[in-house]
Amino acid sequence: MSASRVRASALLPLSVLVLVVCGLLSLTAVTMEVGLRGVLPGLALAAVPVGPVLATVLWLDRHEAEPPHLLAFAFGWGACVASLGALVLNTGVSRLLDRSVGDVTNTSVFVAPVVEETLKGLGVLLLLLKQRRQFDGVVDGIVYAAFVGVGFAYLENVLYLGRALGDDQPASLVVVFVLRCLVSPFAHPLFTMAVGVGLGVAARHRRVSYRVGAPLLGLLVAAVLHALWNASAGSGTANFIEVFLLLQVPVFAAAVAVALAARVREARLIGRHLQVYVRTGWLGEAEVAMLASGTGRRRARSVASGAGGRDAVRAVRDFQETATELAFRRDRMRRGTSESSPEEELELLERLAVQRTAVLGLLP
Repeated sequence: MSASRVRASALLPLSVLVLVVCGLLSLTAVTMEVGLRGVLPGLALAAVPVGPVLATVLWLDRHEAEPPHLLAFAFGWGACVASLGALVLNTGVSRLLDRSVGDVTNTSVFVAPVVEETLKGLGVLLLLLKQRRQFDGVVDGIVYAAFVGVGFAYLENVLYLGRALGDDQPASLVVVFVLRCLVSPFAHPLFTMAVGVGLGVAARHRRVSYRVGAPLLGLLVAAVLHALWNASAGSGTANFIEVFLLLQVPVFAAAVAVALAARVREARLIGRHLQVYVRTGWLGEAEVAMLASGTGRRRARSVASGAGGRDAVRAVRDFQETATELAFRRDRMRRGTSESSPEEELELLERLAVQRTAVLGLLP
């Protein structure tokens, strides 16, 4: 086993322990505020938007699906570590400011966005630093950041829903649920996606200006969007709807456009970098054309499903992901943003050859 895999194996139990401890502390803090009568229904109601939002995010990442354990870490970081840090730091900074300059009523606008987006962004940064081979660019940054944001929003929604439940006013609970879970489930993921884009840009460049400037700019954008959102939420329904329609909706549309453009760029990158394996006989031209096209990939899986069911679809998907990993590896090597050995490339090619043989035996 390589040294990197040994380190990864050692970090796994430590990561799980940190997430579990922070999660229990966060849940305890929320329970102390809203009670079991608020937290238990809150946990169920806050889960309503989680599945659809995560499914939407995963739809963007169809070329090379991220490892489930890293996605789980991202979600856990948001729900457990970032949420606990926000509970502690937001309260601490607010009290410090209150003692220093008197009553501070706008901490949700000037303090919370900076604290929360920094904490959430740290989770994405950790993934970039510790799992460099799984972090190839903007799409990966968006996916990991969105998972962190969804995790954070989940626990925050539990808190707000629990408070509404404690008020014994059904109308208040309905308003909170509609606004936070139905109208704006993408709010926190959207803010943190700005940091993810910045880190994705940094991952593709060697220049210090990009590696430092892009994440900082992403953090600034995230904090500003978050601050505007919090300001609108506290200024009445009319202002909230106005900001939602005039700012949040266009920003969300722009974020989707960025993600789709990045995915198209990845498809072109795959086609370009896999050509070398056509020349050396590892792949055929038709296979590269399929791998570089989202439509082609889906068609191949559909044909496999008809020919051999789930096992065939899984074989085609494994072949597609291994080929994509090879393409991204070559791109990182060309840019000089990652180190890799010839042995690693040969290992991937041997795996690809086995998978290709299995796929060719399945498809007509």
